[in-house]
Amino acid sequence: MREFSLPALYEVPSDGNLTDLIRRNAAQHPDVAVLGRKVAGAWTDVTATQFLAEVRAAAKGLIAAGIQPGDRVALMSRTRFEWVQLDFAIWSAGAVTVPVYETSSAEQVQWILGDSGAVAAIVESPEHTARVESVRDGLPGLRDVWQIDDGAVAELTAAGAEVTDATVDERAATAKADDPATIVYTSGTTGRPKGCVLTHRSFFAECGNAVERLKPLFRTGECSVLLFLPAAHVFGRLVEVAAVMAPIKLGCLPDIKNLTDDLATFRPTLILGVPRVFEKVYNSARAKAQADGKGRIFDKAAHTAIAYSRALSTPQGPSLGLRIRHKIFDKLVYGKLRAVLGGRGEYAISGGAPLGERLGHFYRGIGFTVLEGYGLTESCAATAFNPWDRQKIGTVGQPLPGSVIRIADDGEVLLHGEHLFTGYWNNPEATAEALADGWFHTGDIGTLDEDGYLAITGRKKEILVTAGGKNVAPAVIEDRIRAHALIAECMVVGDGRPFVGALITLDEEFLTRWAKDHGKPSDATAATLRLDPELLAEVQRAVDEGNAAVSKAESVRKFRVLTRQFTEEAGHITPSLKLKRNVVSKDFADEIEAIYTT
Repeated sequence: MREFSLPALYEVPSDGNLTDLIRRNAAQHPDVAVLGRKVAGAWTDVTATQFLAEVRAAAKGLIAAGIQPGDRVALMSRTRFEWVQLDFAIWSAGAVTVPVYETSSAEQVQWILGDSGAVAAIVESPEHTARVESVRDGLPGLRDVWQIDDGAVAELTAAGAEVTDATVDERAATAKADDPATIVYTSGTTGRPKGCVLTHRSFFAECGNAVERLKPLFRTGECSVLLFLPAAHVFGRLVEVAAVMAPIKLGCLPDIKNLTDDLATFRPTLILGVPRVFEKVYNSARAKAQADGKGRIFDKAAHTAIAYSRALSTPQGPSLGLRIRHKIFDKLVYGKLRAVLGGRGEYAISGGAPLGERLGHFYRGIGFTVLEGYGLTESCAATAFNPWDRQKIGTVGQPLPGSVIRIADDGEVLLHGEHLFTGYWNNPEATAEALADGWFHTGDIGTLDEDGYLAITGRKKEILVTAGGKNVAPAVIEDRIRAHALIAECMVVGDGRPFVGALITLDEEFLTRWAKDHGKPSDATAATLRLDPELLAEVQRAVDEGNAAVSKAESVRKFRVLTRQFTEEAGHITPSLKLKRNVVSKDFADEIEAIYTT
């Protein structure tokens, strides 16, 4: 058993709640832009004073509608300015926010609203309204439904016109630090989602210590962050609250269709993302270079960036020759890549899955450091992250200051700290199992090095045991295979089987480019190319790269290219892009069987 902790850098208020932050900002930084709002395609600043006024206006409407302290109010929307406004408005009315993914099915909506006992729901679109209405007969406690695209904010503002600021402030003060701030339902990779109760204290401990440890990334009046992750996900929520706590300017994007343009216009200093985003940026840049006949230059530049970053971790540092090559490529390649990311950013924070050492070194080598972190819904997002000044690529960093990480005898990662959830809503049995002996049992397998840096090696429940008795952690090899531009998803199989296999889906965007470059028909698809020898050879190269990370017994011996994608709609992946292995295994049982019989 091994454990590591760091002293707290932030003292959690003994009382009070998250609404104190917006009143403090208005008092101490009245004219500082704390949010960016997109109006008619252009970003406009919202000052701390303006934001407080707009939050109060919406909160007045909620109070006028009869929302009481402790009531649960569902919020179902894409990431946008109104999400942040309404989240703080719900808290200002003394209520508890229940986020719902905008992609949730009617059955999921009914479960989350019903299990949480939501008395009201604020949704974004007519489609969301229809989804709620389709299950409303099964939600007897649901009274009100407001729609953002149908003027919900204006409607609430008008309804609360007679409610005073003093009334709102009095109501906002009802919640204490240990009262629930939100109930965030897990993605449900197995079984029904469980509602994680996160208190105001959880967010204070999480965001306060993270902001203090990453202080250069959160300079008031200088720094900004563009949020395009789902605000319904706990990682997106961390960004929201941390930005308000600092405060730094927060911009919200409902989708990433025009991400490059939005990065160029908002020009954030900090970007939050999942590995797939950073993989896409790299793969797109490489594909464009190849299309322009500059593929060899790009590959040399990438090799130099990786070598330069690796050398930074050595006592002697980069050699003179390496520094000269790096400087040349900075003008030719790296500067253009940083411009694609907005031109002002020096740091990004990545979570949700391992980024991989190759990409970690590549980004640091081009002057855009991606700091990996690790966390769960139950840990209020990040429970470990790489510090800005002592990054150790290949790990997910050190514990959140003020918390403890322990590795149990069986390798499971255990957590302790004020940032943790207090339990699962209406589920004492699951709570007792997860919070045994005062420690949260994550279900993840990991290691701690001598400096307290955590590395995650797999999921306890996802460990495959082959017929030969070999234990295999799928995540390591899956992440390596998925790093190839042509691969969209990879799921390793082999539990009880004679060897390890894999199901692979192809990235449709890059498949089109690959087909064109290799003289395939313009209308080629995964279905028409899945048995093409050249395509299979390219996929094999991705598999070989993955196999290089594991022992021979753990390596993928055979794979099947699938004709369709793993989708959220089909239930194959969660909104946070985690594989639902049981669903994939069921839907593609014939393909799995073919690996071992063909």
